[in-house]
Amino acid sequence: MQITVVIPTYNEAENLPNLVSALFSLPLDLSLLIVDDNSPDGTGQLAEKLSEKHANRIEVLHRPGKMGLRSAYLNGFQKILAGDSQAIVQMDADFSHDPNVLVDMVKLLETNDVVLGSRYVRGGSVDKKWTIWRKGLSAFGNFYARSILGLPLHDVTTGYRMWRSGTLKQIPFERIQSSGYIFLVEMIYLAHCLEFKIGEAPIYFADRRWGKSKMSFKIQAEAAIRVWQVWWNYRDIRKSGRAARV
Repeated sequence: MQITVVIPTYNEAENLPNLVSALFSLPLDLSLLIVDDNSPDGTGQLAEKLSEKHANRIEVLHRPGKMGLRSAYLNGFQKILAGDSQAIVQMDADFSHDPNVLVDMVKLLETNDVVLGSRYVRGGSVDKKWTIWRKGLSAFGNFYARSILGLPLHDVTTGYRMWRSGTLKQIPFERIQSSGYIFLVEMIYLAHCLEFKIGEAPIYFADRRWGKSKMSFKIQAEAAIRVWQVWWNYRDIRKSGRAARV
């Protein structure tokens, strides 16, 4: 199976070389699309050097500045879907997503349309160093979104995902309005409304090894409000399912 991993980056120069090495050591047919938002630390230039070292396995999409998670992934998806990849992976560049789990996700994708790397399914967990407050906030955020949207899943805010290319081709990207991390919730909710089969693979979610986390209470508070907008925006296809696919 040909798999392309989309990696949005902003100031990830410390992480990127090690991540590339870890991914290419896996027994999988992988290529990478690095989407860099003009990182001040030179991540984009470093990505170009890595693409020269790994000819035909790394492509770099340079953007003029910070344009957000939503557009990074949508730009990446559209570029990859024009090619021959059979599956597309979303993952962070900071090692919070263990590359080794991709092997398990590939197996699950054989019987699913999309596979989530889940912290809250049996066998999954979050960083042991997290404070009780942070663990509670993350767990509540998932419970909140799942409850409002009626999602029969354990981890709807995870950013670690593997999609069949054929599935993504049926997602109406033009309808997606959310930015930031609520974009992840909207994507999986839309897949659920369209009745795609969703699997979950347990992951250990580690704190980033280097650099500073981009998550904040403000971001999560904004996401809590926007969940209701997601619920409202897809009221026309919540019950129509497959008939609403484009």
